[in-house]
Amino acid sequence: MPPSSASSTDSTKSATGGVQSLERAFDLLERMADAGGEVGLSELSASSGLPLPTIHRLMRTLVVCGYVRQQANRRYALGPRLIRLGESASRLLGTWARPYLARLVEETGETANMALLDGDEIVYVAQVPSKHSMRMFTEVGRRVLPHSTGVGKVLLANTPDQEVRALLARTGMPAATEKTITTPDGFLAALDDVRRLGYAIDDNEQEIGVRCLAVSVPNSPTAAAISISGPAGRVTESATGKIVPILQQVAGELSEALASQNPA
Repeated sequence: MPPSSASSTDSTKSATGGVQSLERAFDLLERMADAGGEVGLSELSASSGLPLPTIHRLMRTLVVCGYVRQQANRRYALGPRLIRLGESASRLLGTWARPYLARLVEETGETANMALLDGDEIVYVAQVPSKHSMRMFTEVGRRVLPHSTGVGKVLLANTPDQEVRALLARTGMPAATEKTITTPDGFLAALDDVRRLGYAIDDNEQEIGVRCLAVSVPNSPTAAAISISGPAGRVTESATGKIVPILQQVAGELSEALASQNPA
């Protein structure tokens, strides 16, 4: 436990009404995540503006609790107990998203999905199926590679090119269909299109006969995307112009709900 003198300082209320030590600890965890999951104390001090003794006290507590671990090189890394919290939060994120996905189904007629980037893979965390007899099913919890999906393109659109190339080198780019993008240059060109258009298309790239339109959820606490998918005969070029604005509107409303303390 930290010394009593530190406790009397760090546990005081902050300007936002929260407990200062908690706010600082979570801020450090987020800074570690932004830095790739492993940092040194001096780096945390430089980025946070906190003095080294304060950071050392907070990190020591996080280590004891299992949320941070100290490496052999004396640097600090995010700890394994965060995995359980993240998995539970991902499930809740999918639960909160379902009413918005249901709206997408009502307004577009097609199956609606929500997906996250987990490591090098895309994981689907929620789905509401279309009411059509011919519809697309993606099992919640299913993992796919980013290069062949609309949600994958959206989730990687703002990632630096060298990081995207590194990810593709790790996963490979197997062809799910004859239309799958299978070269890094081709995929980076597709990401340029996403940034220019504001949405992504999977045109028979994951499954022949299926088209998918995807957008990001802006300012989501973790990078998230929503999409609709359906038969290529219904999700046509002309339908795209009608569906994309609906996707973007729902994504914005979902973003606001996630930012509030009581998501709908």
